[in-house]
Amino acid sequence: MTTRRAFVGVLAGALAVTPRAAPAQRAAKVYRIGYLSASPGTPDAPTVDAFRQGLRDLGWVEGRDVVIEYRFADGHFERLPELAAELVRLKVDVIAASPTPAALAAKHATRTIPIVGMSLTDPVGLGLVASVARPGGNVTGMSYSLDPEIFGKHLALLKDVVPKVRRVAILSNPSGPAQPATIRNIQEAARSLGLQLALVEARGPGEFDAAFATITRHNVGALFVVMDPAFIAGRARLPVLAAKNRLPSMFTQRIDTEAGGLMSYGPSIAGINRRAASYVDKILKGGKPGDLPIEQATTFELVINLKTARALALTIPPSLLGRADQVIE
Repeated sequence: MTTRRAFVGVLAGALAVTPRAAPAQRAAKVYRIGYLSASPGTPDAPTVDAFRQGLRDLGWVEGRDVVIEYRFADGHFERLPELAAELVRLKVDVIAASPTPAALAAKHATRTIPIVGMSLTDPVGLGLVASVARPGGNVTGMSYSLDPEIFGKHLALLKDVVPKVRRVAILSNPSGPAQPATIRNIQEAARSLGLQLALVEARGPGEFDAAFATITRHNVGALFVVMDPAFIAGRARLPVLAAKNRLPSMFTQRIDTEAGGLMSYGPSIAGINRRAASYVDKILKGGKPGDLPIEQATTFELVINLKTARALALTIPPSLLGRADQVIE
């Protein structure tokens, strides 16, 4: 009996001092982000990687903390509704949509999943948000202005390089959702500078040749291309066609100047996408898109291609070269 009591006592003491097994640690949630683009692209494209870099800078590790579902419409707007619906069916936690047509498709597909728009144009006028300061619904993100002042800078830069220019061709996509406001504001800017415009439309690369045939008949002295996602699949041809027709050209994105355009002036798309990652970060941490103000892009880049200027026998004023963010030799 003594031995049995001693054994029971030792066992009881051991149970008293042995810590209880900790419950299994709950695995951290892996969030799913939908990336919807109206443009052609791959996850490794510079502008897309800028978004991913923005997430990395905020501590999100792809594959560990987040999984990104990529959908690219390759410039075919009609594909956007189904691509947006796919992301909704996957029950993503947030959709990053670029640019405006993608954001519009995402909003039509869901009123509950948060949407972070990138490179939004006229988000209030197009009904994406109630106001810039307080969006109010499930959309927020990064925007840039299409007001006459911005377009005035494009046209004034062309005049700086081609002082005698009197008539400028404007190439744009009539199917773009912001097209009416864009053309109105370009016309207002042109009037203030005493310039006449030749408005020429193309819905995609298949219409570029016909558009340039029209441009040459208008006897213009320069060309301003309002870049559109529908143009991107064939964008490399635009600087070539401009050069072939001896037209000093202005674009809205640096990639077109790097491809041979004369100049570009516009916001950094990579910078916008990197900054948009901060909205995704806030939303995944509990923020509501309707409470996050739309942020306007404030950093604009002027890029000049001197090689193209020499081919066109143009002299770029030294003062303009001094203002450029990049000069391509």
